[in-house]
Amino acid sequence: MKDFCIIGSGISGSTIANILIKKNSLDVYDKARGVGGRSSNKKFNKNESFDHGVQYISPKSAQFKRFINNLINKKIVKKWTGKHIFLNGDKKEDKKHIKIIGNKGNNSISKYLLKNINCIFSSELIKISNKNKIWELDFSDGTKKFYKSLILTCPFPQVKKLSKKYIKHSFVRQKIKMDANITIMLATKKTRPTISSYFFADPVLGWAAYENSKKRFKSNYDLWTLQSTHMWANKVINKNKINKLDNTKILIDKFFELTHLKRNKIFHIKNHGWKYSSNSSPLNIKSYWNKSIRFGVCADWFVGPRLESGWLSAKDLFLKIKK
Repeated sequence: MKDFCIIGSGISGSTIANILIKKNSLDVYDKARGVGGRSSNKKFNKNESFDHGVQYISPKSAQFKRFINNLINKKIVKKWTGKHIFLNGDKKEDKKHIKIIGNKGNNSISKYLLKNINCIFSSELIKISNKNKIWELDFSDGTKKFYKSLILTCPFPQVKKLSKKYIKHSFVRQKIKMDANITIMLATKKTRPTISSYFFADPVLGWAAYENSKKRFKSNYDLWTLQSTHMWANKVINKNKINKLDNTKILIDKFFELTHLKRNKIFHIKNHGWKYSSNSSPLNIKSYWNKSIRFGVCADWFVGPRLESGWLSAKDLFLKIKK
């Protein structure tokens, strides 16, 4: 029986796994088909892809800056150059606001951290129970697994549903409202735009990124990632699967309207809804650890909406585990 089971392969799960594997045996599970969590990268074809989650990293804390600089030196991540436009009239690009992206996709950090760690994908955890200080885990495919310790890195609503009875802290009773996001991945006729990204002052469309500008691939198409505002997505996310065509059309129409780009032929469209995208209100703790039953939780929503928040939460959890 292995020491740890970690649920989630995003930045929190991959960070805590990378630390713990040095002295423990462990497995990482994720209900998705690949690594990355909220920093997932979606393939368009063999070589081309969209960052349909986290768009870039802008390190703030000294600790995380050192971590990112080390990854730059190892060519895991790089700076995203180009022209980044604010279309609200008041704001302009801050030249000091560094944008860091994965060398091959924004899931590059998680892939690097999970290298040589056993990961099981397309495995959704549906029930947990602790019997005689052993964790019994039930997955949606009918399998049952056993571990000495359990760490969850899921969105708050999923953590609460799975483990409320095991969490002896007030945070689990809080009304934490995680914001939604709807992302559109778009491939159009190639025109070679000169803009790397747009920030919009619009109630519906918040952001657009020109994937080709990240210089990861050569393409016969223009690849764009469009992301809605949280305000709009929160209203429509629950029926996004039903209204997918309408929501997609709204975001694409907004994109061409606001950028004034020529509406060329569209070859590919993909709509992805993030019901639990981020939490903008930090909690009063950065992570949770129950030593008596060896159960922990770490995730970005403890600290804030940024990818860095998930990394900081995982680091905090490790300090609690090793006490």
